[in-house]
Amino acid sequence: MSDRLWNFSAGPATLPLSVLERAQADLVALPGAGASVLEISHRSAAFDAVIGEAEANLRQLLGVPETHRVLFLQGGASLQFSMAPMNLLDEGTADYVVCGSWAKKALAEARRLGRTRVAWDGAETSFTTVPDLEALELDPSAAFLHVTSNETIQGVELPPGFEPAGGAPLVCDGSSDFLSRPIPVERYGLLYAGAQKNAGPAGLTLALLREDLLERIPDGLPTMLDYRTHVETRSLYNTPPAFAVYVFMLVTRWLRDEVGGLEEMHERNREKAAVLYEAIDASEGFYRGHAAREARSLMNVTWRLPSEDLEKAFIAEAKDEGLLELKGHRSVGGIRASIYNAMPLEGVRALRAFMDDFRDRNA
Repeated sequence: MSDRLWNFSAGPATLPLSVLERAQADLVALPGAGASVLEISHRSAAFDAVIGEAEANLRQLLGVPETHRVLFLQGGASLQFSMAPMNLLDEGTADYVVCGSWAKKALAEARRLGRTRVAWDGAETSFTTVPDLEALELDPSAAFLHVTSNETIQGVELPPGFEPAGGAPLVCDGSSDFLSRPIPVERYGLLYAGAQKNAGPAGLTLALLREDLLERIPDGLPTMLDYRTHVETRSLYNTPPAFAVYVFMLVTRWLRDEVGGLEEMHERNREKAAVLYEAIDASEGFYRGHAAREARSLMNVTWRLPSEDLEKAFIAEAKDEGLLELKGHRSVGGIRASIYNAMPLEGVRALRAFMDDFRDRNA
């Protein structure tokens, strides 16, 4: 499709073209349903098949054990910042690792609901790096340890397969690297993610909750904010974001059938990120990466130029070349290229070519 440009938005983010085309083809009438997925009842057999496949695909891709329930929720990760401590904190204390802006927001919400302790805070270094979680002094009796696996704004990420020392249940906001690589789900008490980065459109939030944590949820919570409500009703207590669940089902099919699984997806993501980081490292200081090399994100590449005027020119000229949504977050400035799963290597190479040309003309 010639009218599609390269979309580097941090979210809602680019989706696989084949997924968009399938959704377009089935929009008027979902095969076998006689109506659009936008119209069918969430209690119909047709939608039961959609949400059933969506869960099955996710379990297959991530190897989700039977000890964990899959929940299809709404409200984004921002609601989980409150919902997780409402359900799991109770009278204890929670440890928080703060690697960037989204972790700060999660901590602020938890503080409204109970006692928290900051186990590590990267603010003093402007969130350019991440801690060695295995070396942190954590409270083994904490209600949970909360981490954010990838910070979209600062462009830092925790290493894959991290396993903090200590016995507290691990709670993770995995919104911006969810389904980008294999992860050991069995290590998590709760893993939640907004879908709009790698997994589908805005409006859907995934939560993988270990069953034993259901026993600690206090009574008296608002019905929709109690995880038990969604476990007991298979995420169908109220009308779910049906279209978003359907697109998530298509994305997980794409990952399984066209990509070949999360190991292959991880390799593709490493290759894409290397293209941009090589451009930054080879620029002799013209491009200055925000994140320390050992903490660089594979999903969100962030960098500065010698002046704000050059940054504005970079963004404007990139747009003219069909490279969209490259402006960095207002709290960091500079440039941000979000290269989630569905961004093809071709798009990343187009950005790299523009970076090299822009440097040659302005250094």
